[in-house]
Amino acid sequence: MDFFKIIDLRLGMKKLSLFARVIIVFSLILLASCRSLNTSETKLVGSDRDSHGCIGSAGYQWCDHQKQCVRSWELAAEKGLANSPEAFESYCNDVQ
Repeated sequence: MDFFKIIDLRLGMKKLSLFARVIIVFSLILLASCRSLNTSETKLVGSDRDSHGCIGSAGYQWCDHQKQCVRSWELAAEKGLANSPEAFESYCNDVQ
C-alpha cells in the first residue's frame, strides 16, 4: 500500500473521530437544555391544594356549611343561589 494512502486513511479516521466527538458534545448540550433547571419549583397540575385539601385551580373552595370542597357555580345551581361571590360567602361562611 502506498505511504500517502495510509496517511490519508489515518487522517480520515481522525477527522471522523473529531466529527463524532463534536456530534456527541452537541447532543449532550441539547439534551441538557431540555431539562428544567430548577425542578424544586416545578409544580404538577392540580397540586395546588389549600389547607382543607380543595384544589383552587379546578375551581374548588371550602364551604363550612357543607363541610366539603365545592365549586361555587355548581353550588349556586344546586341550591338555587345567585352565582356570585357574595352569595357563596353568605351561604358557606354564615353557618348558624
